[in-house]
Amino acid sequence: MSAEERLQELGLELPEPARPLGSYVTIVRTGNLLFTAGHLPAAVNGKSWQGKVGAEYSIEEGAEAARLTGLNILATVKDAVGSLDQVARVVKLTGFVNSASGFSQQPAVINGCSDLFGEVFGDAGRHARSAVGVSELPLDTPVEIEAIIEVR
Repeated sequence: MSAEERLQELGLELPEPARPLGSYVTIVRTGNLLFTAGHLPAAVNGKSWQGKVGAEYSIEEGAEAARLTGLNILATVKDAVGSLDQVARVVKLTGFVNSASGFSQQPAVINGCSDLFGEVFGDAGRHARSAVGVSELPLDTPVEIEAIIEVR
């Protein structure tokens, strides 16, 4: 089953691709690799995401924000290459979690994005990853994630 078919089977719709909030581009292709800029969670049903995981958000809510961030990344990738079926492999994710003092479950939060990529791409969605806790993120978002993706 193709990645595009899996998205439909999962009942997932991609948001509009992210647009830069500063002096950068959202994705760069070099050879067969795509490097995304850091992406933030998609706003869903008017809900925006602001606050720290471990304070305003639980681990589960943080993982939901990471999953929505993954959908934003997929929208950017699709916009760049025309179809998610062009993805050969998710190579690496770097996830940043806006963490309350003492919060140390960043990997569980970023699993929201990692699990999504596994659902959409199967084994090709398995990747190397870093999950880092930080004291602040742009726009007070709970997560920011960047990806390196190999395309055909």
